[in-house]
Amino acid sequence: MGVGKTTVGKYIAEKCTGTAFIDGDWCLDIHPFVGNQETKTMAIDNILHMIANYRKCSICKMIVFVWLMDEKWVCQKIADGISDMGLEVKNFTLVCDKNTLINRWENDKNCEWRTNEWLKASLKSLSFFSFFENCIDTSGLTIDMIADRIMYLISI
Repeated sequence: MGVGKTTVGKYIAEKCTGTAFIDGDWCLDIHPFVGNQETKTMAIDNILHMIANYRKCSICKMIVFVWLMDEKWVCQKIADGISDMGLEVKNFTLVCDKNTLINRWENDKNCEWRTNEWLKASLKSLSFFSFFENCIDTSGLTIDMIADRIMYLISI
């Protein structure tokens, strides 16, 4: 949390005509938040349903999907579901260094998740995500620099 997934995803969707944007948080918006196997399975079903509907839309040429996926089974289920639809999956993991995360966290006044408790959890998980495939360190990069790098890598 806090590395720029949503900001970069929205930026790419706005920059590329015919692009849908899906934030996985929309698909798991339970109050209070419960992130267990049951709710994540439900969210995966919701996400794949949205992707399938966008796939049927003649105006939609690309789908940008962002979500904090900290368990391999979640990533696999989503990737398999997208592949089963005949769509190509190009995934990227965004990370940043500790100081960058803290700075972004303290400057984000709009997100309800920006609490000290979630900051500690996010800092603790930084090293976990750095081992993921197609990892981009967003430290010191602007939104447009990150988005341009991703769009270059997917050849837009």
